[in-house]
Amino acid sequence: MTVEEKRVYLLLKSVIYYYHGLDEPEKKDLEKASQDLDAAEELAWALAFVAEDYITAFDRARDFLNHIIGDYPKEKRVSLIDMVWQSNNVKGYVTEMEATAMFKLARDWNVEKELVELVLK
Repeated sequence: MTVEEKRVYLLLKSVIYYYHGLDEPEKKDLEKASQDLDAAEELAWALAFVAEDYITAFDRARDFLNHIIGDYPKEKRVSLIDMVWQSNNVKGYVTEMEATAMFKLARDWNVEKELVELVLK
């Protein structure tokens, strides 16, 4: 994975997790993802991005991600949405706020149908 891809991956996870407030399982998942990707600097960047202003973090990340991910092939966009969905299921549930955020991103990336299919699995 490139540095940009690691940043996208970790920012996406971070912003969805922080959408309602980071809890302990989510914090552990972020740390594990960072270790698995050898991406400590990218995680620090993503967390700093969110911390800059928690209230606007999702909207800022959405703008940032839309500029980058718009050029990704459809299967990669679906893979990123699936990653976030699966990450949220690790803790055993997905909040309404998290689901809403994921659907906004899926709509932006033209993979809303694919997210619905993932949810129904």
